[in-house]
Amino acid sequence: MNRQVDRLALVAAAAVVFVSTAAAQQGPIESDLARLADGAGLQVFNRTVSSLSDAARNGLHLSEKPGDGVAYLRGITFTNGTIECDIRGKDVQQQSFVGIAFGGVDSMTYEAVYFRPFNFRADDAIRRGHSVQYIAHPAFQWPRLRAEHPGVYEQPVHPVPDPNDWFHARIVVSGSQVSVFVDGATTPSLVVHRLSEHPAGLVGLWVGNTSGGDFANLRMLPE
Repeated sequence: MNRQVDRLALVAAAAVVFVSTAAAQQGPIESDLARLADGAGLQVFNRTVSSLSDAARNGLHLSEKPGDGVAYLRGITFTNGTIECDIRGKDVQQQSFVGIAFGGVDSMTYEAVYFRPFNFRADDAIRRGHSVQYIAHPAFQWPRLRAEHPGVYEQPVHPVPDPNDWFHARIVVSGSQVSVFVDGATTPSLVVHRLSEHPAGLVGLWVGNTSGGDFANLRMLPE
């Protein structure tokens, strides 16, 4: 047991040193999510994590569970810059909400950009318009934003990914603005004004109510 505790402590410490060095140099911060799947380098709320490996990618999986869940990377504070990640959900309505949290304080206070893969190719144009979403919890959750600002904080995704396959998300945070690009597009699918009172904070992997998700190749480039 002591050897196991010591090993986890060393992994966590190494992750913090790596992140701090990269951030200090203003270079890219790349995280091997598969190696973090034991949770040592993560602060996890309302989910469990496990490693995954398929023909395309190595990464980690967040489990399905009622309520929202987030897994923050320890040692990272992010304010402005670019966050990129490969993400995979599934084409099951109301059971696939997958994305990235930033500006995080705890399990209840954060911003997030997330996707609803089950809406990517929906026949209904209204559902397609709910494919990518910005939120700022706890004050600005999706029901309030949809009711008070319809079509502003959620939009369709272009190009349209396969809802059951991996897609690449690039989130650019610059001052008061957040822009979201999908699968190498040069035109953003979503551009919004930030609503958070916490411009700097933790970064993590996010899943919504009853949803799990797969994540790989997380990369950050602070400004």
